[in-house]
Amino acid sequence: MFSTIVQYFTPKGKKLFFPLFDHATQNVVLMAELLKKELNDTSQINTIDLFQKIDRLENIGDDITHHINVELSKNFITPFDREDIHALVSSIDDVADYIHESANRMFLYGLTEFTKPMQVLADLILDAAFELQKLINQLKDIENVEAVTGYCNAINAIENKADVVYNQAVADLFDHEKDPIQMIKYQEILLGLETATDMCKDVVKVVESIMIKNG
Repeated sequence: MFSTIVQYFTPKGKKLFFPLFDHATQNVVLMAELLKKELNDTSQINTIDLFQKIDRLENIGDDITHHINVELSKNFITPFDREDIHALVSSIDDVADYIHESANRMFLYGLTEFTKPMQVLADLILDAAFELQKLINQLKDIENVEAVTGYCNAINAIENKADVVYNQAVADLFDHEKDPIQMIKYQEILLGLETATDMCKDVVKVVESIMIKNG
């Protein structure tokens, strides 16, 4: 009897939550696309415009996260444990937060040049965001372990590349940047960008936990 009730309500939960998960990751992709586009357009550097555009998207992401948390409190049957859903959407929101924080620092620090490592990190953030979008979409079929694991491995590999880029960029700063204030500015911006990929890896950890419980 109980299993029949669960089967009746669970599809409704899937129809409600999975589109919201997809919406959250799509918003992250939009933020990452904007970041990459602006950082690779060296002909016109406008950090206030970049920040304002990303700020609007980050607010949308916050609204999505809030919506999901409200639905969690209202719905008895959910596709995964409530704690896992909360952890999932919070980790996705963290990716958006660090993209937003990086753009904010570029604006506040009056950045006048986008360095090559910043551009490479922006490229890697977008790569990770695309893989993240595919991973979250795959949650509809969490039992397909091979597909889920493939996306997880891809994100982890991108994060490892970002670590290498960040570490080399910081080493180069110490070797070549003579202005200590500029060094701090560049290092903090680079750290924010690299941390965005770390947050993608944190999403992977949450998904792997969900897969173990539900696969």
